[in-house]
Amino acid sequence: MGAAPTAERLSLLTGLVVLMLATIPRYLAGGNDNRLMLISLALLVVAAVALLNWRMLGAEERARLPRLARRLALSLVAGLALMGLWHALFSAWISWQLLIAHGATLGLLLHALWLWWQPVGTPG
Repeated sequence: MGAAPTAERLSLLTGLVVLMLATIPRYLAGGNDNRLMLISLALLVVAAVALLNWRMLGAEERARLPRLARRLALSLVAGLALMGLWHALFSAWISWQLLIAHGATLGLLLHALWLWWQPVGTPG
């Protein structure tokens, strides 16, 4: 508690917001109103925490955000492509709503692993 916010933490929070947004069409199509309400409330809370973290970032941490945003976008695209390939090879056709939810989940996991694998503060 009381740890200083980092650009990595903000990129993970941003990825979580994207993941939650990607699940909304799935719940809309399935008629899951209770889950839709819960994910919407959680989305608002995570977005508020991300905004607070962004406001608390120092100048050098903010300068690292564009690189981390590109890595997040690359991870999300890779997750979507890998999930599309996985479902094409090993399962029957699923809906596009489920595909983007699964792809965003895998993409966020890839981004988190990429951040974990690379030491903090090193370029790349």
